[in-house]
Amino acid sequence: MIIGVVKETFPGERRVAMVPQIIPSLTKAGHTVLIEKDAGLSAGYANDAIEAHGGEILGSRAAVFKEAGVIFMVRGLGANSDAGQSDLALLRPGQVLIGFLEPLSAFSEAEKLAKQGVTAFAMELIPRITKAQSMDALSSMANIAGYKSVLLAADKLPKLFPMMITAAGSISPAKVFVIGAGVAGLQACATAKRLGAVVSAYDLRPVVKEQVESVGAKFVVFDLPIDDNEDTGGYAKSKSDEFYRRQREEMAKTVAQNDVVITTAAVPGKKAPILITEEMVRGMSQGAVIVDVAAERGGNCELTVPGETVVKHGVTIMGPANLPSMVPYHASQMLAKNMAVLFLYLTGDDGQLSLTPDDSVVEGTLLCRDGTVVHPLVRELAGWEKLEK
Repeated sequence: MIIGVVKETFPGERRVAMVPQIIPSLTKAGHTVLIEKDAGLSAGYANDAIEAHGGEILGSRAAVFKEAGVIFMVRGLGANSDAGQSDLALLRPGQVLIGFLEPLSAFSEAEKLAKQGVTAFAMELIPRITKAQSMDALSSMANIAGYKSVLLAADKLPKLFPMMITAAGSISPAKVFVIGAGVAGLQACATAKRLGAVVSAYDLRPVVKEQVESVGAKFVVFDLPIDDNEDTGGYAKSKSDEFYRRQREEMAKTVAQNDVVITTAAVPGKKAPILITEEMVRGMSQGAVIVDVAAERGGNCELTVPGETVVKHGVTIMGPANLPSMVPYHASQMLAKNMAVLFLYLTGDDGQLSLTPDDSVVEGTLLCRDGTVVHPLVRELAGWEKLEK
């Protein structure tokens, strides 16, 4: 099959959906890879490197859409609702689209893709099962987000992270508190520990205690109900307002004792829960830093401004948008690998797309086909009737 990769049009997006190192895995399987000219430059991948690894460079976006049967994109329509609208006219019935599509909230965009006759696979829907681990783009990007969040905090904090014993006296290590011990939170813990900070973390899923401790952080336990806190996909479940109120009360003291707080708590497709209130911020020391990794979902801190850095009550509150795009070289490499593995799984030995019924990866990731949004959870969340199998 012919795979097409185009330049990203979402504002500030520096990633690209295919990199030179991954192209041979596709060409060896008999596929052709076409990439729009300069699509990889913002991520650090030159046109000649793409060609040296077997990719072909085309001069225009329209040419890639015209020639390719499969389109790889970082942000397709849904995850790029404004600029992505112009791609609808370039997509044709039967064409395959693989990328981030925000399927759990961008319902009208999913309908538009379906009406265009596109067969779309949403990378956000990759099931968290063993055979799909190498396709799990959300985890790949969360790893980068957790890493980068700590570097942003270290840059803003008016203190050093590690303990130092110098001729000018001893310097105590910074204290970092990570809220949410998913992939991003664990990476934040590990990165902060490597930088020399004293690290603690909290998650409402007690099962992650060993994981937190394995990266050198202390697991903080609050006096809260612990039953049924994790869904079947491995994510923390959304809780009631009363639960979050009690949780905030327990958390206030811990937050006040730390120099840096990194929040990563998010529920797919929903607004992030408010875990850090303005009152908690007031209780933090002057110069403390909050990095809200959940800013794109509204943020875990009541004072977060998505996409901006603000100072409130002497505390710097960072609401970075698209953290993986701040490390575009390796973010693109990881994402390209995830997408290539998914595509090769879907095409099999004969190189042709095979939508095997009852396959957990196909069923979990396929958003629309044959003019219809087919993903059961998306249809349920959108309030559409259930499809008969």
